[in-house]
Amino acid sequence: MAVATAAAVLAALGGALWLAARRFAGSGVQRQRGGGDPGLMHGKTVLITGANSGLGRATAAELVRLGARVIMGCRDRARAEEAAGQLRRELRQAAECGPEPGVGGAGELIVRELDLASLRSVRAFCQEMLQEEPKLDVLINNAGIFQCPYMKTEDGFEMQFGVNHLGHFLLTNLLLGLLKSSAPSRIVVVSSKLYKYGDINFDDLNSEQSYNKSFCYSRSKLANILFTRELARRLEGTNVTVNVLHPGIVRTNLGRHIHIPLLVRPLFNLVSWAFFKTPVEGAQTSIYLASSPEVEGVSGRYFGDCKEEELLPKALDESVARKLWDISEVMVGLLK
Repeated sequence: MAVATAAAVLAALGGALWLAARRFAGSGVQRQRGGGDPGLMHGKTVLITGANSGLGRATAAELVRLGARVIMGCRDRARAEEAAGQLRRELRQAAECGPEPGVGGAGELIVRELDLASLRSVRAFCQEMLQEEPKLDVLINNAGIFQCPYMKTEDGFEMQFGVNHLGHFLLTNLLLGLLKSSAPSRIVVVSSKLYKYGDINFDDLNSEQSYNKSFCYSRSKLANILFTRELARRLEGTNVTVNVLHPGIVRTNLGRHIHIPLLVRPLFNLVSWAFFKTPVEGAQTSIYLASSPEVEGVSGRYFGDCKEEELLPKALDESVARKLWDISEVMVGLLK
């Protein structure tokens, strides 16, 4: 029995080491592909929604390192200020420990309150942006909510559809004028591979007839892709590009609404460590689309791991994309 137990432990350790080697080998490639030289984004103003944690925080950190002036649009101002302070300390320490201490083109972090579950908050945020910001070079629609229990936004929309799609739909439309006047400029939309399991049910967009938290998340992510493709069509000739991405499976607090039984958590943590991306790894495609010269002028495309990927036919349906756009305009009050 003891021999069998020891063999099992050794096998488990060997498997863990193999997985670790595989993960870290892959992460190096992703960082090299998605990264850039300090100063690449010097003079650029970037707005990132949900930038106080997870993918958004990792994206903000790298773009500031590249020299960008990053505006963190976050629901919880106190948490965002705390995250910004921590990021500033980390960047300062990295600069001091670098090959040339004190040398570097690190940018700036600004915190502004933005609650995508409130159209009133989105409008107030955009009004402030238009009054105080002379330009906007990159908009990254990153914030999201994942598989939450049924709840509604301030305006009565199902929370996942309201935040993941409608809040960003209004935000982007209200900032389009500033993006156009700042051209060449970019819009980056964070979606998910889970869009494959969603459908746009125009008879129940608010999920009042039935609610499945997994399906509703997938639907909101499909809406992100349809929105991106329709927006790209409308922006032709403006020198403003928009692309959409999936970050892969990432270890963030996005899954805080998912209940994992206590006895299963150790196994889940091991699996997530071995197979899930870190936030830094998951953010590479966002960083790539926001900063890389390789995608200058590219628009309406879907990316993963810093490469273009194919979409399912339902994400390419132009008639559905246009109808969703028209209905969304009415839902957020852009059209009466």
